[in-house]
Amino acid sequence: MKVASLSQRRFDAAKLQKLNLFETERFFLDVYCLEPGQAQKAHAHAGSDKVYAVLEGKVYARVSARSRSSKPARRCWRRPAASMESRTDRGPGRPSWCSWRPGLFDSAAASG
Repeated sequence: MKVASLSQRRFDAAKLQKLNLFETERFFLDVYCLEPGQAQKAHAHAGSDKVYAVLEGKVYARVSARSRSSKPARRCWRRPAASMESRTDRGPGRPSWCSWRPGLFDSAAASG
């Protein structure tokens, strides 16, 4: 069994950092780290939902037309499949969050 620590962090003034903790064909878990003023480009993932939880700092998240800020251990949120998403660090501090999602589910293969 692989064991990974959610306390892992890596920051870079040039861009957002992503640390992959687990990845299989059915699942992944990543930790993301932002420096003040950095942002993640808006993007979408078709085919699966994704869940996020803030580990430290304050993260400003936008999913489709809704924006929210979140602090550690206060809440987690789900991003429905194909929704546009992004996150921003408006400072002060260096926020980090984790995200996980199941792999794409092939319903035809499962029913066959």
